[in-house]
Amino acid sequence: MPQRPLRMKEIPDEEKSLAEIFRICAKEWVELDGAARLLEETKTVVLSEKMRALGDMPVTRAELLVRASPEWREFITAMVEARSAANLARVKMRWVEMRFTQWQSDDANQRAEFRMSRG
Repeated sequence: MPQRPLRMKEIPDEEKSLAEIFRICAKEWVELDGAARLLEETKTVVLSEKMRALGDMPVTRAELLVRASPEWREFITAMVEARSAANLARVKMRWVEMRFTQWQSDDANQRAEFRMSRG
């Protein structure tokens, strides 16, 4: 009988360490930022390709037609939405960093209070 691959059980968020939550958030941010940067970096290439597809016409006219097209609007909208998603992921990552910093501070305060109460 073939053996089934072992599956890791998903750890509930409340049981994950802050380091693990940060790793997950950072990975998500890197992926979303990469997608946004790809769209941003290919904007000129996509514009040129669409202009060339229109055939032989003055560059300014071709650019005007492409920039006024629904497809160009969709491309720009997707680019902005991708950057917004990446920014939100970065904010989540920073929030985890802030939680860790707060935890460190609270922990240090508790240790200091404990030392003061013993002495």
